[in-house]
Amino acid sequence: MQATVTVTPAQLPGVLLHVAVVRPVFLWGAPGIGKSSLVRDFAAALGLECVTLLGTQLAPEDLIGVPELVGGRSRFAPPESIARDEPYCLFLDELNASAPEVQKAFYSLILDRRIGTYELPEGSVVIGAGNRAADNALARPMASALINRLVHIHLRASATDWLTWAVDNGIHPWIVEYLLQRPDHLWSAPPKTEEPFSSPRAWHMLSDVMRSYGDGIDDDTLAMLAFGTLGAAHASAFRAYVKTVRHAYDLDAVIKGEVPWPRAPEDRDLLYFLAETFRARLRKELPADKRGASSRGRDLAFRAKTLLVELAEISLECAQLVIANDENGAPALPTWFLVEIGRDLPRLVAART
Repeated sequence: MQATVTVTPAQLPGVLLHVAVVRPVFLWGAPGIGKSSLVRDFAAALGLECVTLLGTQLAPEDLIGVPELVGGRSRFAPPESIARDEPYCLFLDELNASAPEVQKAFYSLILDRRIGTYELPEGSVVIGAGNRAADNALARPMASALINRLVHIHLRASATDWLTWAVDNGIHPWIVEYLLQRPDHLWSAPPKTEEPFSSPRAWHMLSDVMRSYGDGIDDDTLAMLAFGTLGAAHASAFRAYVKTVRHAYDLDAVIKGEVPWPRAPEDRDLLYFLAETFRARLRKELPADKRGASSRGRDLAFRAKTLLVELAEISLECAQLVIANDENGAPALPTWFLVEIGRDLPRLVAART
């Protein structure tokens, strides 16, 4: 299912408060962005116990129950996990990964809030969640009858929301500081192959194992852990960032001329990280129109040309990375700045083209 309008984790509780209390909801989102924990937190905020059923681990009889004789007649007795006396939050996790027979068994529970003669207590809420087939996750097509029984909400990862949560929940400060600089590295699309990819859950896991080792963790161990939890590009950049922390080697010092670009072959990953961070700084601080540039913006543009020359002497590839087009082939930096680069640094632009 394709998302037309999305919500962030911070927006989701307010949406659920108005929607889930009157109609069943299905929460779509990529793996690892916090769908399950958000539902549990929402239930706790309402004072409801959250009962989670995993669609991938269910058979139809786990929902419908087994027949029993009552007064000479048989009826289905729903399982104890569902048939409760007090209102609760029924969370159907990985609903769209369940077998078609299991999905069919959910029909009456989702729409009519009942299984056989059992009806969910007044005040209960029903929320389903699942990944998207586009994310290479386990997902089966949902029948139109099931789709039409749910209000569909699409969740997206938000670096702002996650970092706010991270500060209050003990996420390693190196990770928090890194993602403050590179919020675009919080999440990456799951790859087609079997390899790690970046997500809020992956960064949380990395934080946990880093704290287990302590701040004395050596570079090789950090690399093993980063490449074992994150996408390769993000793992490499984070490893380089940690080098800057440990050696007080940051971009501001380079821009101010206090330290040069790193030249040692073993610091090539650090050079790439600083080049990417320099590109991000220029994208953020250079105005689209030169006439609207502040004195600080003009100073940064002037200094950037010198830094690009110095960077190209060490690695032409890294210098090209700074002025490269974005992922859609459009200029990432302001046109006026690129024109000046073409005029003042023709070698760099010629090499780029």
